[in-house]
Amino acid sequence: MSNINFSSPREAARAFTPKLSQFVDSTLYPQIWSDPALSPRDRSLITVAALIAGGHSEELPAHLRRAVSNGVTHDEIAAAITHLAFYVGFPGAITASAIANATFTESEQS
Repeated sequence: MSNINFSSPREAARAFTPKLSQFVDSTLYPQIWSDPALSPRDRSLITVAALIAGGHSEELPAHLRRAVSNGVTHDEIAAAITHLAFYVGFPGAITASAIANATFTESEQS
């Protein structure tokens, strides 16, 4: 990436691909995240697992914070990461553990 510092991958995407961001804003959040078939808590846990499985570490901190705000505990996230190690690989789980630790440590300090 360039040396322009964005606070999130989503902010960077918004700057480079505004139409993609509009699509996310008009579809993902109002239609998918608000579907009552899954609770926000369950959606967050699924999203965190999908990001870990896909190796999308840049998106992970924001979704870890969202998961906690939606009621997922640190212990549940740790258990999910441990569980995922056996299905998506230990390197991805180790990376996710490090990101979760850094994210939650940063959140506790602010």
